[in-house]
Amino acid sequence: MATGDLTLRSIRAIEEIAPEKWDACANPQNPFGTLRTKNADVPSDIDRLRFEERHNPFLSHRFLLALENSRSAVAKQGWAASHLLVEDADGNLLACAPAYLKSHSMGEYVFDQAWADAYERAGGDYYPKLQICVPFTPATGRRLLVADTPRAQDARTTLIAGLQALRVQAGASSSHVTFPMQEDYEALGEAGWLKRSGKQFHFLNRGHADFDAFLAALASRKRKNIRKEREQALAAGLDVHMLTGDAITEEHWDAFFAFYMDTGSRKWGRPYLTRAFFTEVGRVMPERILLVMAKRDGRWIAGAINFIGDDALYGRNWGCIEDHPFLHFELCYYRAIDFALSRNMLRVEAGAQGEHKLARGYEPVETFSAHEFADVRLAAAVKDFLARERTHVEAEIEVYGEHVPFKKS
Repeated sequence: MATGDLTLRSIRAIEEIAPEKWDACANPQNPFGTLRTKNADVPSDIDRLRFEERHNPFLSHRFLLALENSRSAVAKQGWAASHLLVEDADGNLLACAPAYLKSHSMGEYVFDQAWADAYERAGGDYYPKLQICVPFTPATGRRLLVADTPRAQDARTTLIAGLQALRVQAGASSSHVTFPMQEDYEALGEAGWLKRSGKQFHFLNRGHADFDAFLAALASRKRKNIRKEREQALAAGLDVHMLTGDAITEEHWDAFFAFYMDTGSRKWGRPYLTRAFFTEVGRVMPERILLVMAKRDGRWIAGAINFIGDDALYGRNWGCIEDHPFLHFELCYYRAIDFALSRNMLRVEAGAQGEHKLARGYEPVETFSAHEFADVRLAAAVKDFLARERTHVEAEIEVYGEHVPFKKS
Protein backbone atom coordinates (compact mmCIF):
# COMPACT_ATOMS: atom_id res chain seq x y z
CA MET A 1 0.00 0.00 0.00
CA ALA A 2 1.30 3.49 -0.87
CA THR A 3 0.23 6.84 0.55
CA GLY A 4 1.98 9.79 -1.04
CA ASP A 5 5.62 8.82 -1.35
CA LEU A 6 5.43 6.57 1.72
CA THR A 7 4.95 2.84 1.29
CA LEU A 8 3.37 0.37 3.70
CA ARG A 9 4.29 -3.30 3.70
CA SER A 10 4.11 -6.15 6.16
CA ILE A 11 6.73 -8.81 6.81
CA ARG A 12 6.18 -12.31 8.14
CA ALA A 13 9.32 -12.51 10.26
CA ILE A 14 11.29 -9.90 12.16
CA GLU A 15 14.48 -11.18 10.51
CA GLU A 16 13.25 -9.70 7.21
CA ILE A 17 14.17 -6.21 8.44
CA ALA A 18 17.69 -5.14 9.42
CA PRO A 19 18.14 -4.84 13.20
CA GLU A 20 19.61 -1.34 13.00
CA LYS A 21 16.61 -0.10 11.00
CA TRP A 22 14.06 -1.59 13.40
CA ASP A 23 15.89 -0.41 16.50
CA ALA A 24 16.16 3.17 15.19
CA CYS A 25 12.35 3.23 15.33
CA ALA A 26 11.87 1.07 18.44
CA ASN A 27 14.35 2.85 20.69
CA PRO A 28 15.18 6.29 19.21
CA GLN A 29 17.67 8.58 20.89
CA ASN A 30 15.33 11.25 22.29
CA PRO A 31 12.00 9.66 23.21
CA PHE A 32 9.71 10.36 26.11
CA GLY A 33 6.58 8.97 27.63
CA THR A 34 4.09 9.72 30.35
CA LEU A 35 3.09 7.64 33.35
CA ARG A 36 0.02 8.67 35.29
CA THR A 37 -0.49 7.85 38.95
CA LYS A 38 -3.34 8.53 41.34
CA ASN A 39 -1.78 8.90 44.78
CA ALA A 40 -3.59 11.01 47.31
CA ASP A 41 -0.66 11.11 49.73
CA VAL A 42 2.09 12.62 47.58
CA PRO A 43 2.54 16.24 46.51
CA SER A 44 0.59 17.27 43.44
CA ASP A 45 3.73 18.22 41.51
CA ILE A 46 4.73 14.55 41.32
CA ASP A 47 1.23 13.17 40.96
CA ARG A 48 2.00 13.01 37.24
CA LEU A 49 5.42 11.47 36.74
CA ARG A 50 7.07 12.30 33.45
CA PHE A 51 10.06 10.30 32.40
CA GLU A 52 12.34 9.51 29.50
CA GLU A 53 12.14 5.93 28.30
CA ARG A 54 15.45 5.68 26.54
CA HIS A 55 15.49 1.94 25.92
CA ASN A 56 12.75 -0.66 26.17
CA PRO A 57 14.36 -4.12 25.82
CA PHE A 58 11.13 -5.81 24.71
CA LEU A 59 10.84 -3.65 21.60
CA SER A 60 14.35 -4.39 20.42
CA HIS A 61 14.88 -6.46 17.28
CA ARG A 62 16.88 -9.07 19.18
CA PHE A 63 14.13 -9.71 21.75
CA LEU A 64 11.44 -10.15 19.10
CA LEU A 65 13.81 -12.32 17.06
CA ALA A 66 14.43 -14.53 20.10
CA LEU A 67 10.67 -15.06 20.44
CA GLU A 68 10.39 -16.09 16.80
CA ASN A 69 13.60 -18.13 16.51
CA SER A 70 12.74 -20.10 19.64
CA ARG A 71 9.32 -20.97 18.20
CA SER A 72 7.60 -19.24 21.12
CA ALA A 73 5.74 -16.64 19.04
CA VAL A 74 5.10 -18.24 15.64
CA ALA A 75 2.07 -19.10 13.51
CA LYS A 76 1.92 -22.65 14.86
CA GLN A 77 1.40 -21.21 18.33
CA GLY A 78 -1.24 -18.75 17.12
CA TRP A 79 1.16 -15.81 16.65
CA ALA A 80 1.63 -15.26 12.90
CA ALA A 81 4.00 -12.31 12.51
CA SER A 82 2.73 -9.53 10.28
CA HIS A 83 4.95 -6.63 11.31
CA LEU A 84 4.03 -3.39 9.60
CA LEU A 85 6.65 -1.09 8.04
CA VAL A 86 6.46 2.47 6.72
CA GLU A 87 9.21 3.30 4.23
CA ASP A 88 10.01 6.30 2.07
CA ALA A 89 10.87 6.30 -1.62
CA ASP A 90 14.52 5.58 -0.83
CA GLY A 91 13.69 2.52 1.27
CA ASN A 92 14.39 4.21 4.61
CA LEU A 93 12.34 2.79 7.48
CA LEU A 94 10.43 5.66 9.09
CA ALA A 95 8.05 3.72 11.33
CA CYS A 96 7.00 0.19 12.22
CA ALA A 97 4.78 -1.81 14.55
CA PRO A 98 5.13 -5.33 16.01
CA ALA A 99 1.96 -7.02 14.74
CA TYR A 100 0.61 -10.57 14.79
CA LEU A 101 -2.42 -12.30 13.35
CA LYS A 102 -3.87 -14.24 16.27
CA SER A 103 -6.05 -17.33 16.29
CA HIS A 104 -6.74 -17.06 20.05
CA SER A 105 -6.54 -14.51 22.87
CA MET A 106 -3.91 -16.09 25.10
CA GLY A 107 -0.68 -14.45 26.18
CA GLU A 108 -1.99 -10.88 25.90
CA TYR A 109 -3.05 -9.80 29.45
CA VAL A 110 -5.80 -7.50 28.13
CA PHE A 111 -8.78 -9.78 28.13
CA ASP A 112 -11.22 -9.82 25.21
CA GLN A 113 -12.48 -13.42 25.42
CA ALA A 114 -15.95 -12.19 26.40
CA TRP A 115 -16.08 -10.08 23.24
CA ALA A 116 -15.00 -13.08 21.16
CA ASP A 117 -17.61 -15.32 22.77
CA ALA A 118 -20.42 -12.81 22.27
CA TYR A 119 -19.50 -12.16 18.64
CA GLU A 120 -19.24 -15.83 17.76
CA ARG A 121 -22.56 -16.60 19.47
CA ALA A 122 -24.05 -13.89 17.25
CA GLY A 123 -22.71 -15.70 14.19
CA GLY A 124 -19.47 -13.79 13.58
CA ASP A 125 -15.86 -14.98 13.32
CA TYR A 126 -13.71 -13.19 15.89
CA TYR A 127 -10.50 -14.90 14.84
CA PRO A 128 -8.19 -14.12 13.22
CA LYS A 129 -7.64 -10.78 14.87
CA LEU A 130 -4.68 -8.39 14.56
CA GLN A 131 -2.65 -7.90 17.74
CA ILE A 132 -0.11 -5.08 18.04
CA CYS A 133 2.00 -5.89 21.06
CA VAL A 134 5.03 -7.69 22.42
CA PRO A 135 3.92 -11.31 22.89
CA PHE A 136 3.50 -12.55 26.47
CA THR A 137 4.68 -9.18 27.83
CA PRO A 138 2.28 -6.94 29.79
CA ALA A 139 4.76 -4.06 29.94
CA THR A 140 3.97 -0.54 28.78
CA GLY A 141 6.01 0.70 25.84
CA ARG A 142 5.75 2.24 22.41
CA ARG A 143 3.62 0.40 19.91
CA LEU A 144 3.72 2.98 17.13
CA LEU A 145 7.47 2.87 16.61
CA VAL A 146 8.50 6.04 14.81
CA ALA A 147 12.06 7.08 13.98
CA ASP A 148 13.24 10.54 15.01
CA THR A 149 13.13 12.17 11.56
CA PRO A 150 11.56 15.35 10.13
CA ARG A 151 8.78 13.16 8.74
CA ALA A 152 7.87 11.55 12.05
CA GLN A 153 4.31 12.87 12.14
CA ASP A 154 3.57 11.77 8.57
CA ALA A 155 5.02 8.35 9.31
CA ARG A 156 2.93 8.01 12.47
CA THR A 157 -0.28 8.94 10.67
CA THR A 158 0.53 6.53 7.86
CA LEU A 159 1.30 3.74 10.31
CA ILE A 160 -2.07 4.10 12.04
CA ALA A 161 -3.89 4.06 8.71
CA GLY A 162 -1.79 1.07 7.70
CA LEU A 163 -2.90 -0.95 10.71
CA GLN A 164 -6.51 -0.60 9.61
CA ALA A 165 -5.57 -1.51 6.02
CA LEU A 166 -3.63 -4.54 7.26
CA ARG A 167 -6.63 -5.70 9.27
CA VAL A 168 -8.86 -5.40 6.21
CA GLN A 169 -6.39 -7.17 3.94
CA ALA A 170 -5.97 -10.03 6.42
CA GLY A 171 -9.71 -10.47 6.85
CA ALA A 172 -9.39 -9.99 10.60
CA SER A 173 -12.35 -9.04 12.77
CA SER A 174 -10.49 -6.45 14.79
CA SER A 175 -7.21 -4.81 15.76
CA HIS A 176 -5.87 -4.48 19.31
CA VAL A 177 -2.98 -2.33 20.49
CA THR A 178 -2.11 -3.41 24.02
CA PHE A 179 0.05 -1.65 26.64
CA PRO A 180 0.95 1.39 24.52
CA MET A 181 2.41 4.60 25.91
CA GLN A 182 -0.19 7.26 26.51
CA GLU A 183 0.96 9.22 23.44
CA ASP A 184 0.16 6.26 21.19
CA TYR A 185 -3.10 5.69 23.04
CA GLU A 186 -4.24 9.27 22.45
CA ALA A 187 -3.18 9.22 18.78
CA LEU A 188 -5.17 6.03 18.17
CA GLY A 189 -8.18 7.51 19.93
CA GLU A 190 -8.02 10.56 17.67
CA ALA A 191 -8.04 8.17 14.70
CA GLY A 192 -11.29 6.62 15.91
CA TRP A 193 -10.02 3.62 17.87
CA LEU A 194 -11.84 2.67 21.07
CA LYS A 195 -9.84 3.41 24.21
CA ARG A 196 -9.59 1.03 27.15
CA SER A 197 -8.05 1.57 30.58
CA GLY A 198 -6.55 -0.94 32.96
CA LYS A 199 -4.29 -0.90 35.97
CA GLN A 200 -1.05 -2.35 37.24
CA PHE A 201 1.08 -1.82 40.32
CA HIS A 202 4.54 -0.30 39.77
CA PHE A 203 7.27 0.75 42.13
CA LEU A 204 8.02 4.43 41.52
CA ASN A 205 11.36 5.84 42.60
CA ARG A 206 10.47 9.08 44.33
CA GLY A 207 14.06 10.03 45.04
CA HIS A 208 15.00 7.09 47.29
CA ALA A 209 18.78 6.74 47.57
CA ASP A 210 18.61 3.03 48.45
CA PHE A 211 16.34 0.37 49.92
CA ASP A 212 16.71 1.69 53.46
CA ALA A 213 15.64 5.15 52.28
CA PHE A 214 12.61 3.56 50.62
CA LEU A 215 11.73 1.79 53.86
CA ALA A 216 12.12 5.05 55.78
CA ALA A 217 9.41 6.60 53.61
CA LEU A 218 6.89 3.93 54.63
CA ALA A 219 4.50 3.95 57.53
CA SER A 220 6.04 2.24 60.56
CA ARG A 221 3.82 -0.85 60.46
CA LYS A 222 4.42 -1.42 56.76
CA ARG A 223 8.16 -0.99 57.22
CA LYS A 224 8.23 -3.57 60.01
CA ASN A 225 6.18 -6.02 57.98
CA ILE A 226 8.56 -5.82 55.03
CA ARG A 227 11.60 -6.36 57.23
CA LYS A 228 9.91 -9.35 58.84
CA GLU A 229 8.97 -10.83 55.45
CA ARG A 230 12.53 -10.48 54.18
CA GLU A 231 13.91 -12.24 57.24
CA GLN A 232 11.42 -15.10 57.02
CA ALA A 233 11.98 -15.55 53.26
CA LEU A 234 15.60 -16.55 53.86
CA ALA A 235 15.15 -18.21 57.25
CA ALA A 236 15.65 -21.73 55.85
CA GLY A 237 19.25 -20.97 54.95
CA LEU A 238 18.63 -19.74 51.40
CA ASP A 239 21.27 -17.85 49.45
CA VAL A 240 20.16 -15.36 46.81
CA HIS A 241 22.26 -14.70 43.71
CA MET A 242 21.78 -11.65 41.46
CA LEU A 243 23.03 -12.68 38.02
CA THR A 244 23.50 -10.59 34.90
CA GLY A 245 25.52 -10.80 31.70
CA ASP A 246 28.07 -13.58 31.34
CA ALA A 247 27.38 -14.75 34.91
CA ILE A 248 24.20 -16.43 33.61
CA THR A 249 24.96 -19.94 32.34
CA GLU A 250 23.00 -22.81 30.84
CA GLU A 251 22.91 -24.35 34.32
CA HIS A 252 20.92 -21.34 35.50
CA TRP A 253 18.59 -21.48 32.50
CA ASP A 254 17.95 -25.20 33.02
CA ALA A 255 17.00 -24.56 36.63
CA PHE A 256 14.92 -21.48 35.85
CA PHE A 257 13.02 -23.22 33.07
CA ALA A 258 12.04 -25.97 35.52
CA PHE A 259 10.66 -23.29 37.86
CA TYR A 260 8.88 -21.56 34.99
CA MET A 261 7.26 -24.76 33.75
CA ASP A 262 6.12 -25.80 37.21
CA THR A 263 4.52 -22.45 38.03
CA GLY A 264 3.08 -21.97 34.55
CA SER A 265 1.53 -25.42 34.44
CA ARG A 266 -0.18 -24.86 37.77
CA LYS A 267 -1.43 -21.33 37.00
CA TRP A 268 -2.63 -21.37 33.42
CA GLY A 269 -2.12 -24.83 31.99
CA ARG A 270 0.49 -24.30 29.30
CA PRO A 271 3.51 -22.00 29.62
CA TYR A 272 4.13 -19.91 26.52
CA LEU A 273 7.91 -19.70 26.30
CA THR A 274 10.07 -22.57 25.07
CA ARG A 275 13.32 -23.67 26.67
CA ALA A 276 15.13 -22.43 23.56
CA PHE A 277 13.88 -18.90 24.19
CA PHE A 278 15.88 -18.54 27.39
CA THR A 279 19.11 -19.72 25.78
CA GLU A 280 18.52 -17.45 22.80
CA VAL A 281 17.62 -14.31 24.73
CA GLY A 282 20.47 -14.96 27.14
CA ARG A 283 22.84 -15.17 24.19
CA VAL A 284 21.73 -12.06 22.30
CA MET A 285 21.04 -9.62 25.16
CA PRO A 286 22.72 -10.87 28.37
CA GLU A 287 23.39 -7.33 29.60
CA ARG A 288 19.64 -6.67 29.62
CA ILE A 289 18.76 -9.60 31.90
CA LEU A 290 18.70 -9.83 35.67
CA LEU A 291 18.16 -13.35 36.98
CA VAL A 292 17.45 -13.54 40.72
CA MET A 293 18.06 -17.11 41.87
CA ALA A 294 17.69 -18.75 45.30
CA LYS A 295 19.76 -21.76 46.35
CA ARG A 296 19.38 -24.07 49.36
CA ASP A 297 21.90 -26.77 50.27
CA GLY A 298 23.67 -26.34 46.95
CA ARG A 299 20.49 -26.70 44.85
CA TRP A 300 18.63 -24.01 42.90
CA ILE A 301 15.08 -23.90 44.23
CA ALA A 302 13.52 -20.64 42.93
CA GLY A 303 14.15 -17.80 40.52
CA ALA A 304 12.77 -14.66 38.90
CA ILE A 305 13.70 -13.13 35.54
CA ASN A 306 13.79 -9.39 34.95
CA PHE A 307 14.68 -7.35 31.89
CA ILE A 308 16.73 -4.20 32.29
CA GLY A 309 15.73 -0.97 30.58
CA ASP A 310 17.57 2.29 30.90
CA ASP A 311 14.85 3.76 33.09
CA ALA A 312 12.90 0.74 34.34
CA LEU A 313 13.33 -2.81 35.54
CA TYR A 314 10.70 -5.17 34.15
CA GLY A 315 9.83 -8.22 36.24
CA ARG A 316 8.51 -11.00 34.05
CA ASN A 317 8.44 -14.63 35.21
CA TRP A 318 9.01 -16.43 38.46
CA GLY A 319 8.91 -20.01 39.67
CA CYS A 320 9.96 -22.33 42.47
CA ILE A 321 10.20 -26.01 43.29
CA GLU A 322 10.13 -25.50 47.06
CA ASP A 323 7.67 -23.40 49.05
CA HIS A 324 9.13 -20.88 51.48
CA PRO A 325 7.11 -18.10 53.13
CA PHE A 326 7.48 -14.72 51.41
CA LEU A 327 10.18 -15.97 49.00
CA HIS A 328 8.13 -14.77 46.05
CA PHE A 329 8.04 -11.25 47.51
CA GLU A 330 11.77 -11.32 48.23
CA LEU A 331 12.88 -12.44 44.78
CA CYS A 332 10.30 -10.63 42.65
CA TYR A 333 9.64 -7.38 44.51
CA TYR A 334 12.23 -6.48 47.13
CA ARG A 335 15.29 -7.55 45.17
CA ALA A 336 13.90 -5.76 42.12
CA ILE A 337 13.46 -2.53 44.08
CA ASP A 338 16.97 -2.85 45.52
CA PHE A 339 18.50 -3.38 42.07
CA ALA A 340 16.52 -0.53 40.48
CA LEU A 341 17.52 1.92 43.20
CA SER A 342 21.17 0.89 42.88
CA ARG A 343 20.99 1.99 39.22
CA ASN A 344 18.86 5.06 39.88
CA MET A 345 16.01 3.68 37.77
CA LEU A 346 12.68 5.45 37.84
CA ARG A 347 10.39 2.47 38.27
CA VAL A 348 9.90 -1.28 38.53
CA GLU A 349 7.11 -2.88 36.52
CA ALA A 350 6.27 -6.20 38.14
CA GLY A 351 3.76 -7.51 35.60
CA ALA A 352 0.00 -7.77 35.53
CA GLN A 353 -2.47 -7.78 38.42
CA GLY A 354 -1.46 -8.26 42.05
CA GLU A 355 -3.18 -6.15 44.71
CA HIS A 356 -0.73 -7.66 47.21
CA LYS A 357 1.98 -5.48 45.64
CA LEU A 358 0.38 -2.40 47.19
CA ALA A 359 1.53 -3.27 50.72
CA ARG A 360 5.06 -3.77 49.38
CA GLY A 361 5.55 -0.28 48.04
CA TYR A 362 4.06 -0.64 44.56
CA GLU A 363 1.54 1.99 43.47
CA PRO A 364 -1.50 1.84 41.16
CA VAL A 365 -0.76 3.00 37.63
CA GLU A 366 -3.13 3.34 34.70
CA THR A 367 -2.44 1.19 31.64
CA PHE A 368 -3.93 1.48 28.18
CA SER A 369 -5.11 -0.38 25.11
CA ALA A 370 -6.87 0.63 21.89
CA HIS A 371 -9.26 -1.40 19.74
CA GLU A 372 -10.74 -1.18 16.24
CA PHE A 373 -13.48 -3.41 14.79
CA ALA A 374 -14.69 -4.29 11.31
CA ASP A 375 -18.30 -4.88 12.42
CA VAL A 376 -19.95 -1.64 13.56
CA ARG A 377 -22.39 -3.60 15.72
CA LEU A 378 -19.58 -5.19 17.70
CA ALA A 379 -17.82 -1.82 17.91
CA ALA A 380 -20.95 -0.22 19.38
CA ALA A 381 -21.35 -2.95 22.00
CA VAL A 382 -17.69 -2.77 23.03
CA LYS A 383 -17.80 1.04 23.17
CA ASP A 384 -20.69 0.90 25.60
CA PHE A 385 -18.90 -1.67 27.74
CA LEU A 386 -15.64 0.31 27.80
CA ALA A 387 -17.36 3.48 28.96
CA ARG A 388 -18.68 1.67 32.03
CA GLU A 389 -15.47 -0.25 32.61
CA ARG A 390 -13.39 2.93 32.47
CA THR A 391 -15.39 4.48 35.29
CA HIS A 392 -14.81 1.37 37.39
CA VAL A 393 -11.04 1.33 36.69
CA GLU A 394 -10.67 5.02 37.55
CA ALA A 395 -12.47 4.48 40.83
CA GLU A 396 -10.27 1.49 41.66
CA ILE A 397 -7.07 3.42 41.01
CA GLU A 398 -8.36 6.28 43.16
CA VAL A 399 -9.12 3.95 46.06
CA TYR A 400 -5.82 2.07 45.79
CA GLY A 401 -3.99 5.39 45.68
CA GLU A 402 -5.45 6.28 49.05
CA HIS A 403 -3.99 3.10 50.56
CA VAL A 404 -0.36 3.27 49.51
CA PRO A 405 1.92 2.32 52.43
CA PHE A 406 3.80 5.62 52.66
CA LYS A 407 3.77 7.99 55.59
CA LYS A 408 0.80 10.32 55.49
CA SER A 409 3.06 13.35 55.85
